[in-house]
Amino acid sequence: MSNEKRGHAVVLGAGVAGLFAARVVAESHAKVTLIDRDELSVPVSARRGLPQAGHLHGLLARGQQIMEEHFPGITEELIADGAQHGDVARDVRWIINGRHLRRADSGLTVITCTRPFLERHIRERLLEVPEVELSPSTDLLRLVTAPDGRTVTGVVVERGGVEEEVPADLVVDATGRGSRTPLWLAELGFGRPEEEKHKIGLGYTTRFYRTSHEAFEGDISINTVASAGIPRGTICQKVDGGRTIVTAYGILGDHAATTPDGFMEFIGSLAAPDIQRVLERSEPITDPVQYRFPTNLRRHYERLTDFPEGLLVIGDAVCSFNPSYAQGMTVAAMSSLVLRRHLAQEVRPAPTSYFKSLAEEAVDGVWQMAVGADLSFPEVEGVRDEAVLRAHEHVTRVQHAAALSGEVAARYARVIGLVDPPSALGDPEFLELLDRVEAAGAKGTETAEVEGARR
Repeated sequence: MSNEKRGHAVVLGAGVAGLFAARVVAESHAKVTLIDRDELSVPVSARRGLPQAGHLHGLLARGQQIMEEHFPGITEELIADGAQHGDVARDVRWIINGRHLRRADSGLTVITCTRPFLERHIRERLLEVPEVELSPSTDLLRLVTAPDGRTVTGVVVERGGVEEEVPADLVVDATGRGSRTPLWLAELGFGRPEEEKHKIGLGYTTRFYRTSHEAFEGDISINTVASAGIPRGTICQKVDGGRTIVTAYGILGDHAATTPDGFMEFIGSLAAPDIQRVLERSEPITDPVQYRFPTNLRRHYERLTDFPEGLLVIGDAVCSFNPSYAQGMTVAAMSSLVLRRHLAQEVRPAPTSYFKSLAEEAVDGVWQMAVGADLSFPEVEGVRDEAVLRAHEHVTRVQHAAALSGEVAARYARVIGLVDPPSALGDPEFLELLDRVEAAGAKGTETAEVEGARR
């Protein structure tokens, strides 16, 4: 493709997926219009398009790397404005299966901040790109197509009560889980994507606190992870504004209460008392607020053999994961790299080719990780074939070894941070490491190692 930028692209949705998508589309198009229905000058936590904004969000290590690639220097800008940062395996206290993982220098940066804070910084950097313009408070009404209905040529929007047609050479749908693309496809005579759902009945409750620096004992986050034996989890994290955010979660209706006493009772039932001890030295500044996430949802666009030209889909509009694994924003970042590569080949990429690449390079592996992790809870419905059961057994083995070995913990952090694929935990060299760690643990070093993992 020529290096000359040409054409007009419209990106629907100014969440994280839309922001990353607009950034890469601006590398190939002369003009990019980012459309969102919300008034983005108000706090993001107040806007209707992101009702979960007031809860904890995480950008995994791979997401942080891609964000920095798209917007060089943004990590330091976030830190300078109040985000916390550290090494994901050294400065985060991980508690899995009731055990503290060993500390290690993984070389992976973790940024802890609220979702509104992160979005605002990314959006401000994006709007420094001359090709990009933002159209807030704009309702999307429908697609515009060529007479034969096989090519999308723009969208019709409503601003201030007035309808307007916005012509476009490319439309990217980043409107999230509520995307109307499946309905549009049916209206145009195309097949709707097959939808795969897994019921998890997740509910999470969040409260903000003021916490003394000493209470965290040098950490930036304490992650007590839900496991099959103890299916309740909580994350307690330093964030922007000198605040602490605490999000407690459970599955299939086992949710933390929104009363102060009920919230603390839930946290007191966790596998380890670390977070409870922090909150005993903290002052609450908000009431507990709950959000529910009933099902994982994946739309298999890659299985469609026919799709209108000029329309692509990205982010939660394709795949919406269990939020307790914090994979959604990072998969959106990974998806933006797929979009960038296809745009480098042609200004209007072939949809079927793009969706196949998206599945293979950004979605498939993470979806399998998320669903597999959910199926480790006996109460969650789903097929547990021999491969799934073997994977559960192996992950448990890795987690136990990570409580003994900093090297195992760092390698595990690379996988859950989506830097390395899950297959990395099956490499022969890694399996030899597990054998050595387990042999050392069998000699009675486990207690000393676990105690040494804590500050």
